[in-house]
Amino acid sequence: MARHFKLTADGGSRGNPGPAGYGAVVTEGGKIVAELFDVIGVATNNVAEYNGLLAGLTHINTLDAQATVEVAMDSKLVVEQMSGRWQIKHADMRDLAKQCRAAHDPSLVTYSWIPRDDNSHADRLANKALDGGSAHKPIAVVQQNFLTDRLRSAEVPTFIYFIRHGETVLTPERRFSGTGSIDPELMQDGLEQADLVATEAAKLGAEVLIASPLKRTKQTAEAIARTTGLEIIYDETWYELSFGTWDGRSTDEVRTEEPDQYQAWLNSTAYAPGGGESYDEASVRIEEALEKLVAEYPGKKIIVVTHNGVIKTAAKLAVGAPADAVFHMDATPCSISSISIWPSDGLIALRSFNERGHLR
Repeated sequence: MARHFKLTADGGSRGNPGPAGYGAVVTEGGKIVAELFDVIGVATNNVAEYNGLLAGLTHINTLDAQATVEVAMDSKLVVEQMSGRWQIKHADMRDLAKQCRAAHDPSLVTYSWIPRDDNSHADRLANKALDGGSAHKPIAVVQQNFLTDRLRSAEVPTFIYFIRHGETVLTPERRFSGTGSIDPELMQDGLEQADLVATEAAKLGAEVLIASPLKRTKQTAEAIARTTGLEIIYDETWYELSFGTWDGRSTDEVRTEEPDQYQAWLNSTAYAPGGGESYDEASVRIEEALEKLVAEYPGKKIIVVTHNGVIKTAAKLAVGAPADAVFHMDATPCSISSISIWPSDGLIALRSFNERGHLR
């Protein structure tokens, strides 16, 4: 009787691209059969994720070529591509996927996505490899201008233009305005801002228009739809962070009434205010959303009408900044920020942040 294994795999790149490594855990009947980890040189997160999968499948095949395998990973991109639900349109990623399918009979393998917290064992192994814990010497880091090299290539990136919604009654008072029961509409200034940014958006040559389905983003997206002729795709993935019981309250009120909780929020991006969503949780959501956009619209220009917290998090991910960098940025109403992502390997670059010239 064929054996049955479970495989969790992860990969990481310090710099994206930068020194990269993977980790993989193989279990059988709840018992650990193998822990695999190694460095792979300079690569992107996506390449490292695929290498972790490849190492795990290769090892399982040596144990039993007829074994069934349940793969669980926190990379939405790899899971969806290997499941056949997302197309792999670029040669580099197709080659990695081909190697994984050759490593073990794909008819015996199933794939599922798991939250990052549920993949901590494989993540620890990937970091162990990067910290020099493998049998190999640590990677010698050679500083390279990856963006300049990529701009010289023929590959067309996916351009994502993030547009924050216009002002609501909560905006000038610096009140928390998340994804809660309070769902304010744009006030008159906000409607005028939306018209101005819509005029600018018409110049971007966008092919896709996506918006968070809250009232303030819907109204802003509707103005953009009128100038671009694009149909709006509403997607809850691009909701603002939930601030829980803080929603609608000013920062001064929260600081005065809940000083310890407010300080905890400032001290750690892992803290979820008022029972809402932490920046760390939002970062996972937004990173997965970016992967999905690139997989579905490779080489396209996309407008995403969304919120301050989302835009700051996307910018942080683009430059590989520390988690608390979100507390040092602010995307103002109806500003435009943009990133480019190259579909072949997920290289990401921040192209602009908080552009406001069109509002003057």
